[in-house]
Amino acid sequence: MIELIKALALGFTIGVSAALIPGPMMFATIGISLEKGWRTGPFIFLGHSMVEISIILLIIGGVSSFIGRSTIAYMSIVGGIIMILFGLVILKSAKSVSTMDIHGAASKVRISKSPVFAGILTSALNPTYILWWLTAGSAIILQEYLIGTIAIIAFVIGHWLADLGFLVTVSSSTSRGKDFISRKNHKLVLYFCGSFMMIFGIWFIFNYNNLSTML
Repeated sequence: MIELIKALALGFTIGVSAALIPGPMMFATIGISLEKGWRTGPFIFLGHSMVEISIILLIIGGVSSFIGRSTIAYMSIVGGIIMILFGLVILKSAKSVSTMDIHGAASKVRISKSPVFAGILTSALNPTYILWWLTAGSAIILQEYLIGTIAIIAFVIGHWLADLGFLVTVSSSTSRGKDFISRKNHKLVLYFCGSFMMIFGIWFIFNYNNLSTML
């Protein structure tokens, strides 16, 4: 039960960390919400989750065919390094968020008028997103795979709760002409999430041997 709670919390925290970094999906959500209102958020999430579940299934399918001690060690170390690097990116973005014109940038984004399609495009064509899932994301899924399928489900549920909640909040506040979060709070949350990501990355690197012995 504790492992499931940890997986749920990890998925939620990583989801919030990734969502709060200004990027294509956030900009697309703001831009389309100005025209289509709060319903943009759930539909953007639908497109995003379609891409995400496809990647997760591919990871699980690949893992089940060649899983081994060396694979776990390799994925854990590489994934940990990538998580540390992403944590640094989050911390860097926290410094610039106070001066960034998010709504101005969003108004220039013209990806698609369909929020579902926009969710698919901003996920599938985002190199940072793909890199995350091919490295750190794969390492996390691998860890949860060793615990059991239900741990993967708990992680995904936590991750999607964060994604859906964030996207709905953004689309709802944007359609009402309000900022979804104050710049000060945005900055503080990013600092917290970036630090958490780096700490978890360090844990992955130094505990790769413990993960391999779980086989």
